[in-house]
Amino acid sequence: MTQSQLRLTRRQFAGLGAAAVLTGGAVYGGWWYNVTARNGTETLTPPQAHARAQAGTLVLVDIRRPDEWALTGVGQGAHPLDMRRDDFTAALSNLLQGNPDRPIALICARGARSRFMVRKMQQAGFHTVLDVPEGMLGSGAGPGWIKRGLPVTQL
Repeated sequence: MTQSQLRLTRRQFAGLGAAAVLTGGAVYGGWWYNVTARNGTETLTPPQAHARAQAGTLVLVDIRRPDEWALTGVGQGAHPLDMRRDDFTAALSNLLQGNPDRPIALICARGARSRFMVRKMQQAGFHTVLDVPEGMLGSGAGPGWIKRGLPVTQL
């Protein structure tokens, strides 16, 4: 091939740039919407999390921001605990009455933050940390707490 055959026209170059932007947007959008979430041994659906919280067999923690709690309410039985708090780990330990073996389930809006915090809390020494990947608003894992019609408490 000659050098002139390898050159891209402006239109071709712009097309490649647009394709890269669209691909990057799709990857980021999939991550944001939690499309890759799977229900397995480390996750719970909202109905499962609600039932276990009501039965007292786990502590359900809503890790969203206060403005999000005000907008949608908090799932009935969940403890609102903003994940941005400097003392989040200590506050979570306090909720568990100092027992790191007590099961915890984390829920956020769409499952991305809860998935991140599950790993972080496991590294901090909490032994049974479960994720609710559907979140309050739904994700690729399912419709979410609100669309499933589960009860919420307004703060």
